[in-house]
Amino acid sequence: MAHIIVVGNEKGGSGKSTTSMHVATALARMGHRVGALDLDVRQRSFGRYLENRAAFSQREGLDLPMPLLAHLEADAPEGSDPLSQAVSALEAECDFILIDCPGSHTRLSQMAHTLADTLITPMNDSFVDFDLLARLSPEGKILGPSIYAEMVWSARQLRGQAGAGPIDWLVLRNRLGTQAMHNKRKVGSALTNLSRRIGFRVAPGFSERVIFRELFPRGLTLLDLRDIGTEQLSMSNIAARQELRDLMTALNLPGVSVSF
Repeated sequence: MAHIIVVGNEKGGSGKSTTSMHVATALARMGHRVGALDLDVRQRSFGRYLENRAAFSQREGLDLPMPLLAHLEADAPEGSDPLSQAVSALEAECDFILIDCPGSHTRLSQMAHTLADTLITPMNDSFVDFDLLARLSPEGKILGPSIYAEMVWSARQLRGQAGAGPIDWLVLRNRLGTQAMHNKRKVGSALTNLSRRIGFRVAPGFSERVIFRELFPRGLTLLDLRDIGTEQLSMSNIAARQELRDLMTALNLPGVSVSF
């Protein structure tokens, strides 16, 4: 069966689509068969990112590694399960399936979390986004899990009852500041404490870089720059590639040896 990676949280603007795109295309570039699903039926940022990639590749005559983008059945009858149907169709052809969830609570997102072998939750490195995971007192004491963390706990219980194995939950600290600021240390300490209580791993994600916004219209990722003729990478681009390499290593996906 395909290994299912779900990228989800219930806050917008945390870098879910950027993370989804770079993980999916990195796996494809390393020779794995990758399927992709975008559950945000309104924004479709991940889906449009992949469509931009296909259009750019065709226009420029390039053969860029490409995940297989599936679509949910738009007019599925009430009570049906279009997500399981789409996943089943991809499983026949894919080693990995990456599902990008919307930045809000939906029935499809809740279902996707129960399918996750690996769950990636990107968050901006601030206490505003920390609230996604847990409630804090003004003094910084953890009062209890958030609604989202409780939803992940419920998904874990459902998987356990079905004998489907545990969810490996990884929280990414996106948009990390380049300086060791006091707030950054406090967020890191709070995440470490919370990770022990509700069971996730913490990893650094992507820093705030202009390159990510520039790549979207062409559907490109950091690993495609040399394919489009960029011979000399800037220091920022080299650092960003290392961030992606570190992320792929931290995911510790089965059968994946990071080779870029």
